[in-house]
Amino acid sequence: MIVSQPRMSTKRSRIWRYLRGLAAPALLWGLFVAVLVQLLPSWLRGDEAYDEKAIREWIEEARIFRESLPEMVREYLQAVDQARSNDPGKDLTKDPTLQLKVDHIAEHLLALGNPPTKMYPGQLPLFPIIYRLEVAFEPSERLPPIYWDSGVPRNPSQYRELLDQRLDPRAIVSVQYQVHAYNKRQRQEQAARERLRWVTLLAIAGTVLAIAWMNLVQRRERERDRQRVQAQHQLDQAQHLQEEAERKLLGQRLATQAAEQQALELKSQLYASIGIMAGSYAHNIKNLLVRPNDLLRRCLEANGVSPEQENMLHEVRQTLGTVTERLQQILRTVRRDPSRPERTRIDLNNLIRDLDHTWRELAREKWKLILTLDLAPEPLHIEGDWSHLQQAVENLLFNARDATYEMRGYLRDSARQNTALSSEERRQALIAAASWKGEVSLRSWREGNQVVIEVRDNGIGMTEDVRRRCTETHFTTKRDNALYQGQNTGMGLGLSFVVVILQNHGAALEIESEPHRGTLFRARFPAQTV
Repeated sequence: MIVSQPRMSTKRSRIWRYLRGLAAPALLWGLFVAVLVQLLPSWLRGDEAYDEKAIREWIEEARIFRESLPEMVREYLQAVDQARSNDPGKDLTKDPTLQLKVDHIAEHLLALGNPPTKMYPGQLPLFPIIYRLEVAFEPSERLPPIYWDSGVPRNPSQYRELLDQRLDPRAIVSVQYQVHAYNKRQRQEQAARERLRWVTLLAIAGTVLAIAWMNLVQRRERERDRQRVQAQHQLDQAQHLQEEAERKLLGQRLATQAAEQQALELKSQLYASIGIMAGSYAHNIKNLLVRPNDLLRRCLEANGVSPEQENMLHEVRQTLGTVTERLQQILRTVRRDPSRPERTRIDLNNLIRDLDHTWRELAREKWKLILTLDLAPEPLHIEGDWSHLQQAVENLLFNARDATYEMRGYLRDSARQNTALSSEERRQALIAAASWKGEVSLRSWREGNQVVIEVRDNGIGMTEDVRRRCTETHFTTKRDNALYQGQNTGMGLGLSFVVVILQNHGAALEIESEPHRGTLFRARFPAQTV
């Protein structure tokens, strides 16, 4: 079978990774064996330490009676403390209770001094020769030692003495002993068996460790392969998600373009509606002006007209001419595309003063409206179209006028429908509603690099839903409501026209309103730098 070169290279790379993975456990195993070689002899050497440890355990754990030696010493010291607390000056050596405990400790020492063969778990038999056992107390205790002595001569070659075995913080036991070593052969054989057992265990442990490490390396390689496959799957999935996101983005762009197209169509409808409305108004006004102009001509041509009457007729003709001129200006403004204004340097204060001059007298006499101005002392120059801005501010003024008229009707209807009032009180309320005056204030000021104008009224106000929708094209609350001088329809174009004009001048319309609390329209324009 012919094996391709890339496959052979992959196999060699995998073998090399296995070898590198096994290098670490092999090195660790060598270090472990070296440490054991150094420690094993010291583990198997330790006769003296073994003997001393056995004696210590024997002293602490042997129970000739019900208690071990440390427990008996602690009970004795507790009894001493109790006797001293009851009678500080008492001679403790004559206390029968304490003497009884001393006798018990002495008997315990005697029993320990003549022990039988002791067998402890996991240890060899122990045959000690005990020369002396003594329990000594700290000097501050002022207690005589308790001891047992065998009287047997000491063998200096095998003599041992253990002096640091504390039974209590205040008591220490000293043991003079000799251990028989006749079982040395058995212990050597046991040491050999222990060495063989350790070598066997180490071999088994090394084998298990090597097998476990090989399994770990093989599992790691399989995990790497699985991760590579998973990564490739995730990459494919990510590409699929990216393509799906691109399709969604394209759909959103198409939807945005459709929305923009719809907005453009709405603007076109707005301009067309405004043009139709303006043409209709122009046609009606021209028809209405034909008859007054004809009557004026006849009056001026008639005989017997006094000079004063003639002057009045000329003033009327001049007023009608002003109306015609104003009508033509309005038509030119409305029919021109608001997105293409004729920009010039404009002082907003002058624009507001011109509106006040035009509408103040009519507002006071006809609309029952108090019109006030609060203008900035310095000129507020912006770049814009005078005619467009004039129409926008006039629309805000007309909205304020209609709102005050609605408020007056609301007060009148509330007075009529209030059944809690007497007839006289209802009549007074109706009189107050009829005499109620609407108020509209026009303000302007400079705020940083912006110029701000406000139109505030005390009219009927708007609910939150109406406030949010009032600038939508063809949205109106005036339709089928008698508002002003017999008008009974609203086309919903005024505020939307204002928004378009302000947007084309870099401004935005802010609206604050509450039902029966009036409305505030605020527009912020970028100030023109000198």
